[in-house]
Amino acid sequence: MRNESCHSETTTASMTLRVVLADRLPDYSDYRDQGCDLSARCLKCPLPRCRYDLETQGKRSARMLRDREILRQRTAAGKSVAGLASEFDLSKRTIQRIIRRLSNE
Repeated sequence: MRNESCHSETTTASMTLRVVLADRLPDYSDYRDQGCDLSARCLKCPLPRCRYDLETQGKRSARMLRDREILRQRTAAGKSVAGLASEFDLSKRTIQRIIRRLSNE
């Protein structure tokens, strides 16, 4: 009976250790500050926001313009979902999701 108790304590301790190691703070991770083409080091960068954060905003804006154009062509020109999927190089299911989302806004 004593061995079972010891085994369960060891198992619990090892599970806890795995959780702790998987959820380490950034202080304990291996981070190499390699910068980008604008700054040699991220932590010394003079920009107020990271340039990669700005690219995400640009992609989001471009995607919203694309989605609105898809809805416009579907409603005004009456294009089929298959035709829009082919034109915008997206799946038919993605076109349907875009149309549904923008129609509900």
